[in-house]
Order: sequence, then structure tokens, then C-alpha cells
Amino acid sequence: MKNRLRIILTIGFVIFFQQFGNAQKNQKFLQKIGVADSLYSQTLKEFRKIYIQLPNNFNPDKNLKYPVVFILDGEILLPTVTNVQDYYSGGFTPEMILVGISNSTNRTRDLTTSKIKDKYGMPFNEENGEASNFSEFIKTELIPFIEKKYPVTNYRTLIGHSYGGLFTIYTLINHPELFSNYLAIDPSLDWDNQKLIIDEREKLSNQNYKGKSLFMSLNGQLHMQNQQITIENVMQDTSDYTLFARSNISFSNMIEHSKENELAFEWKFYPQDIHGTIPFPSIMDGLISTFKWYQMENTHKINSFDTSKEELYSIIKHREKKLKNHFGYAQPPYPEDLLNMSGYMNMDMQQPEKAKIYFESAIEYYPKSANAYDSMTDYYEAQGDFSNAIKYITKAFELSGNDYHKNRIKELEMKKNN
Repeated sequence: MKNRLRIILTIGFVIFFQQFGNAQKNQKFLQKIGVADSLYSQTLKEFRKIYIQLPNNFNPDKNLKYPVVFILDGEILLPTVTNVQDYYSGGFTPEMILVGISNSTNRTRDLTTSKIKDKYGMPFNEENGEASNFSEFIKTELIPFIEKKYPVTNYRTLIGHSYGGLFTIYTLINHPELFSNYLAIDPSLDWDNQKLIIDEREKLSNQNYKGKSLFMSLNGQLHMQNQQITIENVMQDTSDYTLFARSNISFSNMIEHSKENELAFEWKFYPQDIHGTIPFPSIMDGLISTFKWYQMENTHKINSFDTSKEELYSIIKHREKKLKNHFGYAQPPYPEDLLNMSGYMNMDMQQPEKAKIYFESAIEYYPKSANAYDSMTDYYEAQGDFSNAIKYITKAFELSGNDYHKNRIKELEMKKNN
């Protein structure tokens, strides 16, 4: 029943394979990502497909709720977000439910922020400029649908690339209450001759974004035909070829000069990437940047033999308070498995009082876990305190109802009476 693996503070969980895409019959896959779901939108007057990826260790019996990430162009970007989470969740980013939003149809219509009839001097006949309508769909239909059907909290992140990045910036400016974090990957801020940047300059400066974050990136192909254009001189060019890059940089400069709005902001330039490749590094860097505050602190003290039990307890409580301040609701400071493994590691090192702190914390933060009570049973049995061992294994049995815990009660009662 017990996993006494050596403690690993940065946990990467095994991939939780799920259904994705249209597979040929009997096709074998190494990895399946995103369970398809859908809803009908009264706002859009059409069905909208979405893809759901649950956390790797998701267990419906634990009744846990998770932060949620909404990913525009979900068919394309959800696998990358999932891969990043497979490596970084638990230690660098929280475990989260991922929602990939399909934009395979009506993409330009839904993600662009104003109506145009020409683009760079050429007629533009594709339907466009309905970002406000798509935003209404997300606000009044998609988010309530997700919150009703899946175990998510109201701590949300939005990720978009290109037109999706433009929509992400639009949402930050016009509906900042919808999301806590925004990742705008190579956003198309050149749309409609920078109309969004020009029109929203004052709103961006005066709005309070305390508790919000924006990560924004720019690809290295600054000019399609002139390699002499670099990040150092691109703002001096006035051609249409650099309008995309200049729009991105201009917006980032606007934010840098609007620090009074308290938006947590990071901008990153990827000189080796182009528009089509930049999502991969941006998603990795963006999520790590967004959740810097989530990363585990004081790991050297947790691993140290000399750290007192009082200081360990203080570290656990400090992280509990920090997570609550950022999420806006109570959240266990560490995964149950990590608390459990830490307890057993300290028992193996003959530090029972430290082990007790971890086992007690597991019960405090995961009170419906039979395994947490079973671990405390092991602690008391190792101390020769069979009365308390029986007390905790009885609670484990009440929660699990399985024969293993039932038999352990009998075994411990025999040891107590001998």
C-alpha cells in the first residue's frame, strides 16, 4: 500500500492518455490527448467543439477542484500545453484542467477585434471583427458550462497565438475579470492598423490589474525580406513588413510605462523562432513565468537533516498562506503523495517527529483520504502506540471500506493484546 520512493520535490506525473482527434479504425497511438466535448452556443448560433485534458493524477473520488486553462486553437495547441504540464506540473505549475477551444471554423471572425475590408492594401473579404461576440460566448456560455460539468475553480488562464494572441490581449483589456493570467503568443496586434493599441491606450493605463499577469512573446522574423532588420533597429523601419513586430513592441512598451496598473508583465523575444514555431517555447516559458510564485520554496531546508520540526511546520504553513493569497481560495500546499513520501523518508531517517508533521499535514489537507490515515497508522505502529494506530486505521477503513484496512485492524488489535 505504501510507496516509499525517495522524495522528489519537482514532480512530473505519468501522462494521462485520453481520446484526441479522428483516429483510423484499429490505429495504435503512443499518446492520446484531449477528450472531445461540445456545446451549442446561442450567442454564436452554432455548436462549438472543445477538448478536455484532466490532470495526470485525477481521481474523481478525491473531490478536488483544479485551476483551469482555456486554450484558443485547442486542436493545435492543447498537445503542447499538455506536454509542458507533464514535465512541470506539481513543482513549477499547479495541476490544472486544460480546455482546448476549437477555432477550426470561423477563426478570423471570432478572434479579430474590429471589422476591416482591406488588409495591407488588398481586399479582405473573410468575415471578421466579432471578438466581442466570441468573448460573450466564453463569458456567458463556455465558462458556466465548464464550471458545471468539470471540477474547476474560478482561477483561470487564457492562452492564444497570433489572432488568438490578439483576442487574448483584447480580453485582458476589456474583460480582465474573466481570467487571472493571459499568455499572448506572437499576437497579431497589427490588425486594423493597430486599432486595438491606439484605442485602448488610456484604458490599459488606468485600469487596475492587481493579481493579473500577462506573458507576451515576439518571433524573430522581424522583416520578411530584409535580414538587416534586427530587434535593435526594427522600430526605425516604417514599412508594412515590420508592422507586426513594431505593433508587438509598441504594446509591450505601453505596458512597461503603465506600471501603476500593477499588471505582472513579462515580454520575451525569440530570435531563432518564426511565427509558426514560437508557440512551443512560449507556452513553456509563459506558464513557468506565470506561476513563478507557485514554485516550491525552501527545498534545501526540507531536504536537510538539520532542519527542525518547528521550521518544517512553518514552511508548510507559509506555503499554504502564499497559495491562498494567489488563488483566492484555500489550496493544499503540497500534493498528498509528496507529504506522504516525505513522512516515510523521515521515518527511514529515524526522525519520527518530522514524519508526524508530514502525516498530520496530509490528514489536514486531504481529510477524505484513507491513505493519509493509513500512513499515520504506520507512524504510530512504528512508535509502539497501538491504541492510536488502531484509531487511525479504523478511520481509514471507514473511508475506504476495503479488506486491507479491515484486516489491519485485526492485526493491530492482536499486537496490542500480546
